[in-house]
This record gives sequence, structure tokens and C-alpha cells, in this order.
Amino acid sequence: MSSNGKLIQFLQHELAISSAEIDVLLRHPEHAHAPLPIILWQYGLITLQQLAQIFDWLEAQV
Repeated sequence: MSSNGKLIQFLQHELAISSAEIDVLLRHPEHAHAPLPIILWQYGLITLQQLAQIFDWLEAQV
């Protein structure tokens, strides 16, 4: 599974972000180069605490 796929799986299982919400964000071409966690936060789909949790998870994946 790709790293982006693992991130999406984490978002869905740990933070209960729906696949529909993720799909909508991924379809916008202006966000193609922006990190998905930042986009989720900008759209109000996650809190700052959840954003920190995502960054902690990402760091642990390295």
C-alpha cells in the first residue's frame, strides 16, 4: 500500500474522516500539491489537535 493510501486509511479509521470527504478534497486540482492534512484542517474537517495527531503518525511512519 502506498504511503498516501496508509494515510487515508489512518484518517478513516482513527479520525473517522469519511471517504467521501477525502474524495472531494482530492478532486480539486488546486490542492494537488498541498499536503492532505493541511487541506483537511483548512476546510474545518479536523481540529488542530487532530492535525497534530496526524503529524505524529506521519513522523512515526518514517
